[in-house]
Order: sequence, then structure tokens, then C-alpha cells
Amino acid sequence: MKLRMNWANRVTVLRMVFIPVFVVTLLANMPDWGPVWAAGLFTLLAITDGVDGYLARSRNEVTTFGKFLDPLADKLLVTAALVALVDLGSIPAWIALVIISREFIVSGLRMVAIAEGKVIAASNYGKVKTVFQILAIIAFIIKDSAPLVRLLGVQGTALFASASWLLMGVAIALTVVSMVDYFYHARDVITGPWETAGGE
Repeated sequence: MKLRMNWANRVTVLRMVFIPVFVVTLLANMPDWGPVWAAGLFTLLAITDGVDGYLARSRNEVTTFGKFLDPLADKLLVTAALVALVDLGSIPAWIALVIISREFIVSGLRMVAIAEGKVIAASNYGKVKTVFQILAIIAFIIKDSAPLVRLLGVQGTALFASASWLLMGVAIALTVVSMVDYFYHARDVITGPWETAGGE
């Protein structure tokens, strides 16, 4: 049977296909404009998250496959960027661990909720968290790049580096807050009661 995909899902799949390209570009240590190209590609891939969502809603093509694939693609993109930045020595490993662990924990909780027949909607904390994570990652990709130093000068680059850490600090705080908020809204799922296989 031929697999047919709508445009929203095609955009999502394309985003996933280009994640390795982004990682290679970032880790290639290309001089001068290399980090800028990597940041541009990451930004483009992050923007496609809104594009595929818009296409699915506007064309009334929301699918179960898309609901599964879209958040997976987002998590893979952020995870790949964080791991690459750790490998480059740009951020400490604990930052990546906090952010990635949150995604595993919330995803696991979401699966438990679905198994119990409950759907927990994404909160505003989670949406804002994603925005700050993306901004922080972009900032860390380019903060030591030669074009930025030429543009801002030494003092300007130092201020940009401080702003990058501030963005990352906010992203980490929102990561923790959004996880706590998710657990709060899923408290009924966590505490039960759960039905046994044979019923009550």
C-alpha cells in the first residue's frame, strides 16, 4: 500500500532529515561564517515547526502521524543542538541533561496519561520555554563567531555572551517550571486510581 503524506507531514519529515546536516555544519568547525550558517539552518528548522502546524490546521489535515512526528522532530532538533554544543565545549553537560531529561519525563507522563484515556494540553509555560530554548541555542552557536566579533567589537561581544547566558538561564528555569506545571495538571494520572486488567 502506498504511503500518502500531506504537506504538513512532509515539512516535518524534511525538518528531521536536515537535523544531521545542521549538526555536521555546527561541528565542522568551519572558520569565519561556519557558526552563522549553522545558526541560520537551526533557525530555519525551528521556524518550520510553526509552518507544519499552520499547514495542518489551515488545510484541515491534522493526522495522528503528524501529532506523533511533530513533537518528536522538535525534541530531536533541540537535543541534537544541545549535544553538539556540549561537544564543542560551549555549554556544560548539566544544562543539556536538565533540558533533555525534562523532555523524557514529560513524554513518559504523556504516554501514561494517554493510556489512562486522558489528554493533557500543552501549557503556555511549555510554549514560552521552547521559544527561550531556541533563542538561547542560537545565541550560543554564534556568540564566539568571528562575524559577530567584527560586528559588535570586543565589548559588544562580551555583552552578547552575557545575554546568551541570561537567555539560557531563563530557558532552564522555564524548563523546570513547565515540567512542574505539567505534573500538576497530570496529578490525577499520577495518583490514580488505575484499573487492573480485570477491572475493579
